[in-house]
Amino acid sequence: MTDFTHNYDWLVTKFSQVMDNHQELGKALRKAGPLDEKNSHLIQIGAAAAIRAEGSVHSHVKRALSAGASDDEIYHAIILLTSTIGFPAVAAALSWAREIVEK
Repeated sequence: MTDFTHNYDWLVTKFSQVMDNHQELGKALRKAGPLDEKNSHLIQIGAAAAIRAEGSVHSHVKRALSAGASDDEIYHAIILLTSTIGFPAVAAALSWAREIVEK
C-alpha cells in the first residue's frame, strides 16, 4: 500500500461526509459539459502534474485507463506540458503515471 493510498483511506474514514461530497462534486463537474470521461481525466492528469500532486496523477491515470484512455494518450497528455511546466515536473509526472500504467 502506498503512502497516498494509506492517507486516502484515512481521509475517507476520518472525514467520510467531506470525502463523499468531494466525490460527488467531481462527478457533477464531469457531467457539466460536453467532455467525455476519458478526456476529463486526461485534463485532470495535466492539472495534477502541473501542481506536482503524485497521488492525484495516480488516481486520474487509473480513472483515465478505466475510461478507455491508452497508455500513449496518458503519456501524451503529460509530455504536452513540457513547455508549460518544465521538463523536471513532466519527468516526475511521467514516472508517477508509469507506476500505474506498467502495473
